[in-house]
Amino acid sequence: MSFPAHRPRRLRQSAPVRRLMAETHLVPSQLVLPMFVREGIDSPQPITSMPGQSQHTLDSLRRAAVEAAEAGVGGVMLFGVPAVRDAIGSGADDPAGILNVATTAVREEVGDALVVQTDLCLDEFTDHGHCGVLTPAGAVDNDRTLERYAAMGVAQARAGAQLLGLSGMMDGQVAAVRDALDAEGFSDTIILAYSAKYAGAFYGPFREAVDSQLTGDRRTYQMDPPNAREGVREAMLDVDEGADIVMVKPGLPYLDVLADVRANVDVPVWAYQVSGEYSMVEAAAEKGWLDRRATILDSLMAFRRAGADAILSYWATEAAGWIRESLR
Repeated sequence: MSFPAHRPRRLRQSAPVRRLMAETHLVPSQLVLPMFVREGIDSPQPITSMPGQSQHTLDSLRRAAVEAAEAGVGGVMLFGVPAVRDAIGSGADDPAGILNVATTAVREEVGDALVVQTDLCLDEFTDHGHCGVLTPAGAVDNDRTLERYAAMGVAQARAGAQLLGLSGMMDGQVAAVRDALDAEGFSDTIILAYSAKYAGAFYGPFREAVDSQLTGDRRTYQMDPPNAREGVREAMLDVDEGADIVMVKPGLPYLDVLADVRANVDVPVWAYQVSGEYSMVEAAAEKGWLDRRATILDSLMAFRRAGADAILSYWATEAAGWIRESLR
Protein backbone atom coordinates (compact mmCIF):
# COMPACT_ATOMS: atom_id res chain seq x y z
CA MET A 1 0.00 0.00 0.00
CA SER A 2 1.40 3.42 -0.95
CA PHE A 3 0.98 6.44 1.27
CA PRO A 4 0.79 10.11 0.22
CA ALA A 5 4.11 11.90 0.11
CA HIS A 6 2.47 15.26 0.76
CA ARG A 7 0.12 15.78 3.71
CA PRO A 8 -1.40 19.29 3.62
CA ARG A 9 -3.75 18.19 6.40
CA ARG A 10 -0.89 18.61 8.87
CA LEU A 11 -1.50 22.35 8.64
CA ARG A 12 -5.21 21.98 9.51
CA GLN A 13 -5.00 19.63 12.49
CA SER A 14 -6.07 22.07 15.23
CA ALA A 15 -7.48 25.54 15.72
CA PRO A 16 -4.13 27.02 16.84
CA VAL A 17 -2.37 25.50 13.81
CA ARG A 18 -5.05 26.79 11.43
CA ARG A 19 -4.84 30.25 13.00
CA LEU A 20 -1.06 30.30 12.62
CA MET A 21 -1.25 29.18 8.98
CA ALA A 22 -4.04 31.53 7.92
CA GLU A 23 -3.18 33.33 4.67
CA THR A 24 -5.85 36.01 5.05
CA HIS A 25 -6.88 37.99 8.11
CA LEU A 26 -9.92 40.08 8.98
CA VAL A 27 -9.77 42.75 11.68
CA PRO A 28 -12.46 45.20 12.88
CA SER A 29 -10.71 48.23 11.40
CA GLN A 30 -11.25 46.77 7.91
CA LEU A 31 -15.04 47.08 8.33
CA VAL A 32 -17.23 50.09 7.55
CA LEU A 33 -20.82 50.38 8.78
CA PRO A 34 -23.42 51.95 6.43
CA MET A 35 -26.17 53.81 8.32
CA PHE A 36 -29.37 55.60 7.32
CA VAL A 37 -30.67 58.75 8.98
CA ARG A 38 -34.18 59.98 8.23
CA GLU A 39 -35.53 63.47 8.61
CA GLY A 40 -38.77 64.06 10.52
CA ILE A 41 -39.01 60.91 12.64
CA ASP A 42 -38.90 60.75 16.44
CA SER A 43 -37.88 57.10 16.82
CA PRO A 44 -35.86 54.66 14.68
CA GLN A 45 -37.91 53.08 11.89
CA PRO A 46 -37.17 49.38 11.23
CA ILE A 47 -36.35 48.49 7.62
CA THR A 48 -38.60 45.49 7.06
CA SER A 49 -36.59 44.01 4.20
CA MET A 50 -33.35 44.34 6.20
CA PRO A 51 -34.05 42.74 9.58
CA GLY A 52 -31.99 44.36 12.31
CA GLN A 53 -31.42 47.61 10.36
CA SER A 54 -33.24 50.93 10.85
CA GLN A 55 -33.66 54.42 9.55
CA HIS A 56 -32.15 56.38 12.43
CA THR A 57 -33.01 59.57 14.19
CA LEU A 58 -30.08 61.86 14.92
CA ASP A 59 -29.95 60.53 18.49
CA SER A 60 -30.06 56.86 17.55
CA LEU A 61 -27.51 57.52 14.79
CA ARG A 62 -25.10 58.93 17.36
CA ARG A 63 -25.61 55.90 19.61
CA ALA A 64 -25.02 53.48 16.74
CA ALA A 65 -21.88 55.36 15.73
CA VAL A 66 -20.54 55.17 19.29
CA GLU A 67 -21.27 51.45 19.38
CA ALA A 68 -19.39 50.98 16.11
CA ALA A 69 -16.43 52.97 17.39
CA GLU A 70 -16.30 50.97 20.61
CA ALA A 71 -16.29 47.74 18.57
CA GLY A 72 -13.24 48.97 16.66
CA VAL A 73 -15.00 49.44 13.31
CA GLY A 74 -12.91 51.49 10.89
CA GLY A 75 -15.60 53.86 9.65
CA VAL A 76 -19.27 54.68 9.18
CA MET A 77 -20.90 55.56 5.84
CA LEU A 78 -23.91 57.87 6.20
CA PHE A 79 -26.95 58.01 3.93
CA GLY A 80 -29.61 60.70 4.32
CA VAL A 81 -33.35 60.31 3.80
CA PRO A 82 -34.91 63.79 3.45
CA ALA A 83 -38.52 64.75 4.13
CA VAL A 84 -38.76 66.80 0.92
CA ARG A 85 -37.28 66.04 -2.50
CA ASP A 86 -37.10 67.95 -5.77
CA ALA A 87 -35.84 67.48 -9.32
CA ILE A 88 -32.24 68.55 -8.62
CA GLY A 89 -31.85 67.16 -5.10
CA SER A 90 -31.56 70.54 -3.40
CA GLY A 91 -31.32 68.97 0.04
CA ALA A 92 -28.04 67.30 -0.88
CA ASP A 93 -25.94 70.46 -0.57
CA ASP A 94 -28.17 72.37 1.86
CA PRO A 95 -26.17 72.91 5.09
CA ALA A 96 -29.41 72.29 6.97
CA GLY A 97 -30.14 69.11 5.00
CA ILE A 98 -30.45 65.90 6.96
CA LEU A 99 -27.26 64.27 5.71
CA ASN A 100 -25.08 67.31 6.37
CA VAL A 101 -26.57 67.89 9.82
CA ALA A 102 -26.09 64.20 10.65
CA THR A 103 -22.50 64.31 9.41
CA THR A 104 -21.63 67.13 11.76
CA ALA A 105 -23.30 65.32 14.67
CA VAL A 106 -21.47 62.05 14.03
CA ARG A 107 -18.13 63.78 13.42
CA GLU A 108 -18.45 65.53 16.78
CA GLU A 109 -19.42 62.26 18.47
CA VAL A 110 -16.87 59.79 17.06
CA GLY A 111 -14.68 61.63 14.57
CA ASP A 112 -11.54 60.96 16.59
CA ALA A 113 -12.26 57.22 16.80
CA LEU A 114 -13.20 56.28 13.23
CA VAL A 115 -13.53 57.74 9.74
CA VAL A 116 -16.82 59.55 9.15
CA GLN A 117 -17.90 58.98 5.56
CA THR A 118 -20.80 60.25 3.46
CA ASP A 119 -22.57 58.93 0.40
CA LEU A 120 -22.25 61.45 -2.42
CA CYS A 121 -25.14 60.81 -4.78
CA LEU A 122 -28.42 62.53 -5.60
CA ASP A 123 -30.75 59.52 -5.69
CA GLU A 124 -31.94 59.89 -2.08
CA PHE A 125 -32.64 63.59 -2.65
CA THR A 126 -34.40 63.66 -6.04
CA ASP A 127 -38.13 63.25 -6.57
CA HIS A 128 -37.44 60.97 -9.53
CA GLY A 129 -34.95 58.73 -7.71
CA HIS A 130 -32.17 58.92 -10.28
CA CYS A 131 -28.57 59.68 -9.35
CA GLY A 132 -28.43 62.89 -11.35
CA VAL A 133 -30.24 65.80 -12.95
CA LEU A 134 -32.57 64.84 -15.80
CA THR A 135 -32.86 66.30 -19.30
CA PRO A 136 -36.30 67.36 -20.58
CA ALA A 137 -36.46 63.96 -22.28
CA GLY A 138 -35.91 62.17 -18.95
CA ALA A 139 -32.32 61.00 -19.45
CA VAL A 140 -29.65 61.63 -16.83
CA ASP A 141 -27.56 64.67 -17.82
CA ASN A 142 -24.01 63.65 -16.94
CA ASP A 143 -22.35 67.08 -17.04
CA ARG A 144 -25.08 69.03 -15.24
CA THR A 145 -24.99 66.32 -12.61
CA LEU A 146 -21.26 66.88 -12.09
CA GLU A 147 -22.03 70.45 -11.07
CA ARG A 148 -24.41 69.16 -8.41
CA TYR A 149 -21.86 66.60 -7.21
CA ALA A 150 -19.23 69.30 -6.85
CA ALA A 151 -21.55 71.40 -4.70
CA MET A 152 -22.56 68.36 -2.68
CA GLY A 153 -18.94 67.37 -2.09
CA VAL A 154 -18.03 70.80 -0.74
CA ALA A 155 -21.11 70.83 1.50
CA GLN A 156 -20.26 67.41 2.92
CA ALA A 157 -16.65 68.39 3.56
CA ARG A 158 -17.81 71.55 5.34
CA ALA A 159 -20.15 69.43 7.45
CA GLY A 160 -17.20 67.33 8.61
CA ALA A 161 -17.06 64.34 6.27
CA GLN A 162 -13.56 62.90 6.22
CA LEU A 163 -14.24 60.67 3.20
CA LEU A 164 -16.73 61.14 0.36
CA GLY A 165 -18.22 58.05 -1.29
CA LEU A 166 -18.89 59.01 -4.92
CA SER A 167 -21.53 56.44 -5.85
CA GLY A 168 -23.37 58.05 -8.77
CA MET A 169 -21.38 56.52 -11.65
CA MET A 170 -21.18 59.72 -13.67
CA ASP A 171 -18.25 60.05 -16.08
CA GLY A 172 -15.72 62.54 -14.70
CA GLN A 173 -17.21 62.67 -11.21
CA VAL A 174 -13.92 62.18 -9.38
CA ALA A 175 -12.16 65.01 -11.21
CA ALA A 176 -15.12 67.35 -10.76
CA VAL A 177 -15.37 66.76 -7.01
CA ARG A 178 -11.61 66.81 -6.47
CA ASP A 179 -11.30 70.15 -8.25
CA ALA A 180 -14.15 71.62 -6.19
CA LEU A 181 -12.72 70.36 -2.92
CA ASP A 182 -9.25 71.68 -3.66
CA ALA A 183 -10.61 75.07 -4.71
CA GLU A 184 -12.38 75.40 -1.34
CA GLY A 185 -9.40 74.31 0.75
CA PHE A 186 -10.48 70.72 1.37
CA SER A 187 -7.45 69.07 -0.17
CA ASP A 188 -7.24 66.52 2.67
CA THR A 189 -10.76 65.19 2.10
CA ILE A 190 -10.55 61.60 0.86
CA ILE A 191 -12.39 60.46 -2.27
CA LEU A 192 -13.73 56.93 -2.51
CA ALA A 193 -14.90 56.22 -6.07
CA TYR A 194 -17.58 53.61 -6.57
CA SER A 195 -15.77 52.70 -9.76
CA ALA A 196 -17.34 49.36 -10.66
CA LYS A 197 -20.92 49.73 -9.49
CA TYR A 198 -23.16 47.28 -11.29
CA ALA A 199 -26.84 47.70 -12.19
CA GLY A 200 -27.65 44.27 -10.81
CA ALA A 201 -30.53 42.77 -8.85
CA PHE A 202 -29.10 42.97 -5.32
CA TYR A 203 -30.23 46.48 -4.33
CA GLY A 204 -33.90 45.83 -3.62
CA PRO A 205 -33.88 46.25 0.17
CA PHE A 206 -31.77 49.41 -0.12
CA ARG A 207 -34.62 51.04 -2.04
CA GLU A 208 -36.78 50.69 1.07
CA ALA A 209 -33.95 51.91 3.31
CA VAL A 210 -33.69 55.24 1.47
CA ASP A 211 -37.39 55.45 0.51
CA SER A 212 -36.34 55.53 -3.14
CA GLN A 213 -38.61 57.33 -5.60
CA LEU A 214 -37.08 55.55 -8.58
CA THR A 215 -39.14 54.33 -11.49
CA GLY A 216 -37.33 52.46 -14.24
CA ASP A 217 -33.70 51.52 -13.75
CA ARG A 218 -30.15 52.90 -13.78
CA ARG A 219 -28.69 50.80 -16.57
CA THR A 220 -27.60 53.77 -18.68
CA TYR A 221 -25.03 54.83 -16.07
CA GLN A 222 -24.38 51.91 -13.74
CA MET A 223 -22.38 49.02 -15.16
CA ASP A 224 -23.77 46.08 -17.09
CA PRO A 225 -23.32 42.83 -15.08
CA PRO A 226 -21.71 40.83 -17.94
CA ASN A 227 -18.77 43.24 -18.16
CA ALA A 228 -15.69 42.54 -16.05
CA ARG A 229 -12.92 44.23 -18.06
CA GLU A 230 -14.97 47.41 -18.11
CA GLY A 231 -14.92 47.43 -14.31
CA VAL A 232 -11.13 47.47 -14.34
CA ARG A 233 -11.15 50.29 -16.90
CA GLU A 234 -13.53 52.36 -14.76
CA ALA A 235 -11.29 51.91 -11.72
CA MET A 236 -8.18 52.93 -13.62
CA LEU A 237 -9.92 56.04 -14.99
CA ASP A 238 -10.96 57.04 -11.47
CA VAL A 239 -7.42 56.61 -10.19
CA ASP A 240 -6.19 58.82 -13.03
CA GLU A 241 -8.73 61.48 -11.98
CA GLY A 242 -7.47 61.46 -8.41
CA ALA A 243 -9.48 58.83 -6.52
CA ASP A 244 -7.79 57.84 -3.28
CA ILE A 245 -9.76 54.56 -3.04
CA VAL A 246 -11.83 52.60 -5.56
CA MET A 247 -14.86 50.40 -4.92
CA VAL A 248 -16.51 47.32 -6.39
CA LYS A 249 -20.24 46.98 -5.70
CA PRO A 250 -22.09 44.64 -5.12
CA GLY A 251 -19.72 42.27 -3.41
CA LEU A 252 -19.99 38.51 -3.58
CA PRO A 253 -21.41 38.30 -7.14
CA TYR A 254 -18.44 40.37 -8.39
CA LEU A 255 -15.44 38.86 -6.60
CA ASP A 256 -13.82 38.26 -9.99
CA VAL A 257 -13.99 41.99 -10.74
CA LEU A 258 -12.69 42.79 -7.27
CA ALA A 259 -9.66 40.55 -7.79
CA ASP A 260 -8.99 42.02 -11.24
CA VAL A 261 -9.24 45.60 -9.97
CA ARG A 262 -6.90 44.79 -7.09
CA ALA A 263 -4.35 43.44 -9.57
CA ASN A 264 -4.46 46.57 -11.73
CA VAL A 265 -4.46 49.57 -9.39
CA ASP A 266 -2.10 50.71 -6.67
CA VAL A 267 -4.63 52.45 -4.41
CA PRO A 268 -6.79 50.78 -1.73
CA VAL A 269 -9.68 48.72 -3.11
CA TRP A 270 -12.91 48.37 -1.14
CA ALA A 271 -16.03 46.26 -1.58
CA TYR A 272 -19.66 46.85 -0.56
CA GLN A 273 -21.65 43.93 0.79
CA VAL A 274 -25.00 45.28 -0.35
CA SER A 275 -28.51 45.05 1.05
CA GLY A 276 -29.56 42.05 -1.01
CA GLU A 277 -26.58 40.04 0.20
CA TYR A 278 -27.43 40.99 3.77
CA SER A 279 -31.13 40.16 3.47
CA MET A 280 -30.57 36.77 1.81
CA VAL A 281 -28.37 35.59 4.66
CA GLU A 282 -30.73 36.96 7.30
CA ALA A 283 -33.72 35.24 5.67
CA ALA A 284 -31.94 31.90 5.30
CA ALA A 285 -30.63 32.08 8.87
CA GLU A 286 -34.11 32.87 10.19
CA LYS A 287 -35.34 29.70 8.45
CA GLY A 288 -32.53 27.70 10.03
CA TRP A 289 -31.01 26.92 6.63
CA LEU A 290 -27.66 28.60 7.35
CA ASP A 291 -25.48 29.15 10.39
CA ARG A 292 -25.80 32.93 10.56
CA ARG A 293 -22.51 33.81 12.25
CA ALA A 294 -20.42 31.36 10.24
CA THR A 295 -21.98 32.51 6.95
CA ILE A 296 -21.40 36.19 7.70
CA LEU A 297 -17.75 35.61 8.59
CA ASP A 298 -17.26 33.38 5.53
CA SER A 299 -18.62 36.11 3.28
CA LEU A 300 -16.45 38.82 4.81
CA MET A 301 -13.35 36.65 4.49
CA ALA A 302 -14.20 36.09 0.80
CA PHE A 303 -13.86 39.83 0.18
CA ARG A 304 -10.51 39.94 1.94
CA ARG A 305 -9.26 36.89 0.05
CA ALA A 306 -10.26 38.48 -3.27
CA GLY A 307 -8.26 41.59 -2.41
CA ALA A 308 -10.54 44.03 -0.59
CA ASP A 309 -8.68 46.29 1.81
CA ALA A 310 -11.92 47.25 3.55
CA ILE A 311 -15.55 46.13 3.39
CA LEU A 312 -18.78 48.06 3.80
CA SER A 313 -21.16 45.73 5.60
CA TYR A 314 -24.36 46.13 7.59
CA TRP A 315 -22.91 43.51 9.95
CA ALA A 316 -19.78 45.59 10.62
CA THR A 317 -20.35 46.28 14.32
CA GLU A 318 -21.58 42.79 15.11
CA ALA A 319 -18.81 41.10 13.14
CA ALA A 320 -16.20 43.33 14.77
CA GLY A 321 -17.39 42.07 18.13
CA TRP A 322 -17.06 38.46 17.01
CA ILE A 323 -13.55 39.06 15.70
CA ARG A 324 -12.42 40.67 18.93
CA GLU A 325 -14.00 37.86 20.90
CA SER A 326 -12.10 35.25 18.87
CA LEU A 327 -8.78 36.95 19.65
CA ARG A 328 -9.16 36.87 23.44
